[in-house]
Amino acid sequence: MNIKAVIVEDSRLARNELKELLKPHINIELVGEAENVDMGFELIQNTRPDLLFLDINMPEKDGFELLELLDEVPITIFTTAFDEYAIKSFEYNALDYLLKPINQKRFDLAIEKARDQLEGKGNEPQTQRLTASSQIFIKDGEKCWLVKIGEISHFEIVGNYSRVFFNDEKPMLYKSLNQIEEKLPDTNFFRVNRQQIVNTNFIKNVVPWFNGKLKLTMQNGDEVEVSRRQSYLFKDKMSF
Repeated sequence: MNIKAVIVEDSRLARNELKELLKPHINIELVGEAENVDMGFELIQNTRPDLLFLDINMPEKDGFELLELLDEVPITIFTTAFDEYAIKSFEYNALDYLLKPINQKRFDLAIEKARDQLEGKGNEPQTQRLTASSQIFIKDGEKCWLVKIGEISHFEIVGNYSRVFFNDEKPMLYKSLNQIEEKLPDTNFFRVNRQQIVNTNFIKNVVPWFNGKLKLTMQNGDEVEVSRRQSYLFKDKMSF
């Protein structure tokens, strides 16, 4: 499969080194490069790459700040000369972390990992909505995550923002629930009421509730009430 890649790196020398490392990989098309976060954001929005080579330490804004700007994050390989960032980068669930100077063998291993992960996305339709394997970036305080949409069990409104539930985590996402709903795949995400959206793959139990409503129990034990209007739609969607 052909892979579209971009480089976001402030050093021209480092960008050239990455391009040399890419030469043996003829199925990877470098569709652009950027020297700062703002240029990188525009480039990613315009080209929608599969793979991002991202420097962490850049002037004005760092690589992590670029991820905060993106609705959908490409598969990301961090490249940096500062190894103290290594642990932090894996908190973001980056595909890999390459310490400069990067040797060809280590680079090739990272590319193989990217190819393996992308092969699982190859048959998904390219739409404006996210897919189950799409990654989003979440930053709440000092903690950061790159999370696959399919791993999120539910969202709920907290003030003007939203709380995201996945694994044992429940950080805040600084977007409204309506903004999130517009991007979610509608095959398995369902707006159960004004306050919450659930991933139907994470529903453990469904029981009738008052006034024609339903009550859902999620796999983590949370109980979610489906509004009366949405209960009818939910029954139709789930065919029961």
